[in-house]
Amino acid sequence: MKHIGIWIDKEKAHVILVKEDNEDMTTIVSGIENFRIHGGSGTRFKGGPQDVVQDSKYLEREKHQFKAYFKNVASHIKDADKIVIYGPAETGEKFSKELEINYKEISKKVKDVIKADSMTDNQTKALVRSYFKKDQQRIH
Repeated sequence: MKHIGIWIDKEKAHVILVKEDNEDMTTIVSGIENFRIHGGSGTRFKGGPQDVVQDSKYLEREKHQFKAYFKNVASHIKDADKIVIYGPAETGEKFSKELEINYKEISKKVKDVIKADSMTDNQTKALVRSYFKKDQQRIH
């Protein structure tokens, strides 16, 4: 059985393959630009004129970058038997939806999407290992 846990956010994904005695972790950097939308032309007065940000261009570019990122992550997990996804709510959900839409075979293997804040590498590995340990106990 190939059990994989993914901790994913906008900057990176940690793909953790749980083995008998340890975990293999691969980190995938997203390459998503950190767009900073700042309004205003810098007047000192509250309610001064605001510059209009090119919202739709920014969103379109970000959407394409997310797609490429998710495709890269999906390529690392395609031969998993069971998958659990962790991360800040938005990115984990987005990734799960992307799998449902464009990677149906992988999506079927997703057992859970769990909201989780940033953790150390060791905490992430432990979280994934304990998830699958509990999963094993439910089966037996």
